[in-house]
Parts: sequence; C-alpha cells; structure tokens
Amino acid sequence: MNVKQLRAFVTVARTLSFAESANILHLSQPTLSLTIKNLEELLGGRLLSRTTRTMALTPEGEALLPIAKQLLAQWDNAEEEIHQRFSLQKGKIAIAAMPSFAASLLPEGLVNYHKKYPKIKVEIHDVLADTVVDMVRQGRLEIGISFDPGNNEDLNFKPLFKDRFIAVLPKHHPLANAQEITWRALLENDFITLQRPSSVRQLIEETLEQHDLTLSVAYDAHQLATVGRMVATGLGVAVVPALCEQQMQEQGAYCLPVTEPSIERDIGIITRSRTQLSSAAITMIDVLIRTFEKKKLTRTLG
Repeated sequence: MNVKQLRAFVTVARTLSFAESANILHLSQPTLSLTIKNLEELLGGRLLSRTTRTMALTPEGEALLPIAKQLLAQWDNAEEEIHQRFSLQKGKIAIAAMPSFAASLLPEGLVNYHKKYPKIKVEIHDVLADTVVDMVRQGRLEIGISFDPGNNEDLNFKPLFKDRFIAVLPKHHPLANAQEITWRALLENDFITLQRPSSVRQLIEETLEQHDLTLSVAYDAHQLATVGRMVATGLGVAVVPALCEQQMQEQGAYCLPVTEPSIERDIGIITRSRTQLSSAAITMIDVLIRTFEKKKLTRTLG
C-alpha cells in the first residue's frame, strides 16, 4: 500500500461518492477508480461494495478504515515533524563544552541562538576537554567545544579563538601584584594541576619538557574549579586556561600572565567528519562563529 492509495480509500469511505472524492483529491474519476482497484488487487479482495445507486464498505473495508486513518495520521505527523526540523520550528541539539567555556563564553552564543531559533531545545554537557572529543567521536552528540584535538581524520575542527594559559596565585602571595611571572619562579612553589590524562596537564608537561623545566606536582584534582579553590586557600599555585580567569577570581585567587614559556592553544568547534549535521547543528555553529567574530575575541591577560 502507498499513501496515495490509502488517502483515496479513506476519502471514498467518508463520502461514499467517487465524484465527490475525485473533486476533493483533485483527481479524475477514472484515475480514482483505478487507484482503488489497484489497492483492492494488492490486498486480495473488494473493499467497497458498489451498485449503480449505492456504495458501502465491505467487512474488509470496515476493518481497513481505522488502520488506514491511523497510518495517514502518522504519515502526516512525520511529514510535519521533519518539515519543522528543517525550518527550525522544532528540534533539539546537544553540545558538549569544557566547563570553563560553558560557564563563561557559551551563554552569549546561546542567547544569540535562542533569539533566532526560540523553539529549538539546547542540551549542554559541561565535561572535561578530553570527554568532549570522545562524545563527538562516538556520535553521542553533534557539536563539541574544546581544544584542538590535533590530527584526527575522523574529526573536523573550526577554530574560534586562541586561549593563553595564565598563572593562578593566592591573593596574599608575594608575587600576586606582579605584572607577570615566569615558569621558573612559579615552579618554586607547590604546584596544583589536573589529574592525568587531562589535556591541560599534558600540554603543560610537554611544554615544560621542551624548555628543560621539570614539573613537580604537590596536589592534583579532577576539576579546574577544585584547583582554583585549592589555590585560593593557599595550598599552592597553578596554571590554567585564561577561560577560567573569572572563575578563579570568584574563588578568591589572583591571575596574571605566565611567561618563559607562554602556552596557548586553539579552542574551537569539533564535529565528526563525513557526517551530515542536522539543520539545528549547522545554524548553531554559524551563530557561534558569528558571535566570536563579532567580539574579535583573543583570550589573553594584560
């Protein structure tokens, strides 16, 4: 059975008139008769009992009618559902973003998106940078926002801005009022960082190794928020992405540029390659890019 046949049958069953049904369906009567005949042949018997003066449903026609109505309703609902999704009148999108980005910069992009597409629901997963990459790679969501994952054939990366890492010190630290601090001076203090396999920790360790500096970790934690709180209470110092600056300050720590060496890394949008994005995802990416182009954002201190 096809939709055209079912729609023709339901219309004839309602009007019990081929002439009226043909007019409703914008078909000629011979075409409508042939459509019903093909449906009957397909199903194996008569659906309509016809004489020169009367027409009625056969028992099989009576049995088919509620089924046909239900199938047509489901078809029409599906058609409307997909149309609304393509026209962005309905839908849902999930985004994974690093907590530092989700808490600081993402809300502005979401506000801009909601103004244009208020009927699209947005689900945010604020997870560690490495988890963002894994969630996109596994197809659990369409868009991730994280550090550049490097050369990955299965992923696409669209840079939004560069994030320069900053030093975080207790407010009463002797160097807290300095204009900047070197890594060598910073490493004379107890150092707090994220636990392995954090990409932030990996980048710090690789950079320091390239400059013949040794990282000795006194404390490590799972979340940057915990690192910031530990610094604020005087347990040591840390280096975090500049995205976390406001969060660190709110927790009572002091932030300043760290040099010799400076560390910076691209942050951007991650999607799966060779995968067609939904209309909602495509427009979300466009809004995010426009948001940060407008701000001409480069996350640096000073």
